[in-house]
Amino acid sequence: MDNQRLILLLVFGFSVLMLWQAWERERAPQAPVKQVGAPTVAKEAAKAAGGPSVSAPASAAAPVAGETIRIQTDLLSAELSTAGASLERVELLKHKDAVDASKNFVLLGQEHSYFAQSGLIGEGWPNHRSTWREVPGERELRAGADKLEVRFVAQGPNGVTVEKRYVFHRDSYVVDVQFEVANRGSQAVSGHAYFQLVRDNKPPAGESSMRKSFTGPVLYTSEKAFQKLDFGDIDKGKADYVKQAADGWIGMAQHYFVSVWLPPQNTPREYYVKKLDGDEYSSGVILAMPAVAPGASSTVGSALYVGPQEQQRLKAAAPGLDLVVDFGWLTIIAWPLLRVLEFFHQWTGNWGVAIILLTVAIKAVFFPLSAASYKSMAKMKLVTPRLNKIRETYGHDRQKMNQAMMDLYKTEKINPLGGCFPIVVQIPVFIALYWVLLAAIELRHAPFVLWVKDLSALDPYYVLPVLMSISMVIQTRMNPKPPDPVQAKIMAFMPFVFSVFFFFFPSGLVLYWLVNNVLSILQQWQIQRMFDRDRPARAKR
Repeated sequence: MDNQRLILLLVFGFSVLMLWQAWERERAPQAPVKQVGAPTVAKEAAKAAGGPSVSAPASAAAPVAGETIRIQTDLLSAELSTAGASLERVELLKHKDAVDASKNFVLLGQEHSYFAQSGLIGEGWPNHRSTWREVPGERELRAGADKLEVRFVAQGPNGVTVEKRYVFHRDSYVVDVQFEVANRGSQAVSGHAYFQLVRDNKPPAGESSMRKSFTGPVLYTSEKAFQKLDFGDIDKGKADYVKQAADGWIGMAQHYFVSVWLPPQNTPREYYVKKLDGDEYSSGVILAMPAVAPGASSTVGSALYVGPQEQQRLKAAAPGLDLVVDFGWLTIIAWPLLRVLEFFHQWTGNWGVAIILLTVAIKAVFFPLSAASYKSMAKMKLVTPRLNKIRETYGHDRQKMNQAMMDLYKTEKINPLGGCFPIVVQIPVFIALYWVLLAAIELRHAPFVLWVKDLSALDPYYVLPVLMSISMVIQTRMNPKPPDPVQAKIMAFMPFVFSVFFFFFPSGLVLYWLVNNVLSILQQWQIQRMFDRDRPARAKR
C-alpha cells in the first residue's frame, strides 16, 4: 500500500471516529424534563467515619426561597441565602461567558441548577433546607483585607446552637465552610456533617459536539487516584467509586471549570454520589462531628474550590486536583507539551505565538524522523517510472511483480515503509497536543491576531481552515503520485475531504496544523530539491 495513502487512511479513520462519536451524542435521547414540585428525600444507610449508621442528606430540586446575601471579592461575586445558608450563585470575575463575552462566567447558579449545599445530619439538626439567621457583617472584601467572613446561625436539638461560617480569601477560589456547634444543653451531643454539590446533567453552554469534554462527578483518593463518574452509570447503579477513605476530594467537573469539596487530609470520610429528582445529581462527602460535652463547642468543616481549572491553583489547593484537567489517554505526553507552551507564553505574552513556537520546537525534535520520511518519499518519486514499468511488465504475475519491486527497493536502498513509520511515531504527540489545546483554560478567550479573538473557538472567518486546506493540497501534490489512476484521483481529492474537519476545530489547533504543514512543505521541498540534483546520476543506473 502506498505510504501516503496509509497515513491518510489512519488520519481519516481517527477523524471518522470523532465524527461518529459526535453524531451519537447529538442523536442520544434528551434528558427528561425537570420535575417541579416537592423534593424527595433519598435515604442511604451508611457508616460515616466508622460511626453509627446515618442517613445521607436530603436533597432539594431547588433552593427554598430566602433572603439573598451578596458577596464580592477580587475574584468572585457570590450569593448566599438564609434558606439553607447555601452557596447559590458564583460568578467568576476574571472569566467571560462562553456565549456572551460581555458577561462574566457563572459557574454555580440557577442556569444549571448548580448549587453548593451543606448541613448537619439528624433530627433537629439544621441543614440546607432549614432557615438560618444572617449575622451582620462585611459583605465586600475591602482593600488591604486578606479574607471576608460571612456567618449564619440556627438552632439545633436540645439547646444546641449551630454557627455556619463562610470564609472567602483574596486571590483565591477556595472558600472555607465550617460548622461550630455550641452545646448549651445538659447532655453530650454528636453527629455528622455533609457537604455536597447538586447539578443537572446538561453540558455547559457553548460546548460543541465536535469538541465535547467530560461533565459530571469527579473523585480522588490515594486508593484509586482520579475517577470520573458518568451520569449514565449513576442512573444504572453501576458507578464504581471509593466510598470510605481518609483522604481525597469529590466534586463536579465540566469543560474549563470545576467545583470540589476538599475535606481536611487524614480525616475519615464517606463519599457518595446520587441521582435526584428530574435531571439532577449530587456528589458529596460526610464527615463525623466530634462529640460535644455540655458547655463545650466543636467544629467540623471542609474547604470548597469553585473556579477555573488553572494548573497552579489546582495544585496548590489539594493533591491530585490538577488531574481534573482532561487531557485524554495521552496525559503523560500532554503535560510536558503544556509546560513548554506556558514557557513560550511567558516569553512572548501571546498564546498564538506560543503555539507557533511550540510547533517549531516539536518539528525540530522530530526533524531526523521527518527528514528520513521525506527522503524515502523523494526516492520513491524518482523510481516511480521504473515501478510503473515493472507493473506493466509483470502485471499478469503478481508474485514476479512483487519480487521485481523488492529487488528495485534493495538496489536503490529504499525502505517502502520508510515514509510511514516516522510519521506514525509522531501521531501520539499530535493527539496529545490536540487535547492540550482543547482542555487548557489558558487558551480560553485568548486572542492571537486581528480576527482571531479566541484560540479555543472556531475561526470566525475561516481564514486559518482555508489556508490549512491550501497547504494540504500543496503537500499532497509534492508526494509521489500513485501509479493506479483511481488511487491518484482519490489522493488528489483527500485534502478537500480532510480540510472539512478543520472548519470545526478550535483555531488554536488549526494554527498548529497550519504551521506544521508549512514547515513540512519547506522541509520536503528542500529534500526533493537535493534529490532532483542527483536525478541525472540516478537515471543512468
